[in-house]
Amino acid sequence: MAKIIVNGKEKEIKDGEPIKETCRELGISFGCESGLCGTCQIEVIEGNENLDGPHHAEEMMGLQGNKRLACQCRIKKGVVKIKVDYLWKKKEKKHQNSH
Repeated sequence: MAKIIVNGKEKEIKDGEPIKETCRELGISFGCESGLCGTCQIEVIEGNENLDGPHHAEEMMGLQGNKRLACQCRIKKGVVKIKVDYLWKKKEKKHQNSH
């Protein structure tokens, strides 16, 4: 079993599986899910070698190095540690006081 870690949260995943659903469960947002919108852009901070190589959609978007699209990646094995600047969360209602 492989492992995905997103901003400190981790989840196991089968070797050879696409990482999209696991990343979604760990809070990564998705838009088109076909590599066209860039919503699911991630930064791989550890274990980039444990992912398959960049796909055409990622190359067309100009992503290089450790920047990837979670909708396009498949984990080979091992651990992949991901950093994102956002995580999808349910919006909390803010209480406003009227004076």
